[in-house]
Amino acid sequence: MRAEGQANIDRIEAALGLVRQSLDWERALRRLDELNARVQDPTLWDNPKEAQAVSREQKLLETAVNTVNEISSEMADAIEFIDMGEAEGDDDIVNDGLASLEKLADRADADKVQALLSGEADSNDTYIEIHAGAGGTESQDWAEMLQRMYTRWAERRGFKVELIEYHAGEQAGIKSATLLVKGDNAYGYAKTESGVHRLVRISPYDSSARRHTSFSSVWVYPVIDDDIDIEIDPSDLKIDTYRASGAGGQHVNTTDSAVRITHQPTGIVVASQNDRSQHKNRATAMNMLKARLFEKEMAEREAAASGEYQEKTEIGWGHQIRSYVLQPYQMVKDLRTGETSTAPGDVLDGAIDPFISAALAQQVTGEAVEVEDVE
Repeated sequence: MRAEGQANIDRIEAALGLVRQSLDWERALRRLDELNARVQDPTLWDNPKEAQAVSREQKLLETAVNTVNEISSEMADAIEFIDMGEAEGDDDIVNDGLASLEKLADRADADKVQALLSGEADSNDTYIEIHAGAGGTESQDWAEMLQRMYTRWAERRGFKVELIEYHAGEQAGIKSATLLVKGDNAYGYAKTESGVHRLVRISPYDSSARRHTSFSSVWVYPVIDDDIDIEIDPSDLKIDTYRASGAGGQHVNTTDSAVRITHQPTGIVVASQNDRSQHKNRATAMNMLKARLFEKEMAEREAAASGEYQEKTEIGWGHQIRSYVLQPYQMVKDLRTGETSTAPGDVLDGAIDPFISAALAQQVTGEAVEVEDVE
């Protein structure tokens, strides 16, 4: 077997091994048999909600299992094809087999991400909150760059993006913004972005051209559907109304249509200003609050055994999940991949996809992904 063929085999086996580990393969096969039996039971449809939940779980699990089996079978066929070509001394057959392995390795990497998106809310729409850290205009400008990055990333994937809340910076950039991203597995793809993002660059706002370090925090949480019941005591809420900021027309800027809700027991604050109606903004903010509470409950439940859960307010600014350097002459370097570009948008706007697979794999294996620091 040629070196390039073995490299692709290793890629495929690594991807399939990760998916099997994520699914807990033997348990997944038993669970799929149980679900197949339940779907065949006519009495299941006496309860439509339960039937939909069972059918959805069965479909997701069946897709993941079939994907692993199909890729394993096709890999075995390709290896047999290559062995036959080598035995006959036919380079054309060998090259065709190697090309098949390369395509299969790419497919395995892509399907691996889909299979790993098996969390309770991974298939849901998602909210993405962005907040500028300390640093004034520098951090606010960085927060706006992140907002553009997530918006363009979502649009390239065919997702629909709505701006729910927007608080403009004093000179440039934004103080905060909330995006609603709608699409299949939107939360599953974006959830690993929660954390603090750092940018190092020569500041365009500093007349002395000094290097500045800017921080912005990102918080990602899923949109919940009607099947998830979150009880909220009205007495725990503090509701404020205010005038929307930014562009929006005469009506938006002259009436108190924007709504901010504070959940006092947890300190969670949500806001909505994307609609002219205060009533609609209040409903949107309540949905956001329920989503935040649900995400908090999920995180606590998943981390109960390890005790690793942290409140948002306890996440220090030094615990960044990603760092960027914007070098002189607009050269961008992503410190996790080492990728550089003379066009900042090429790296910043496309920065999420290279990390999704690694971040999801880290959740399965527990192996940390290191981020190079900047002196």
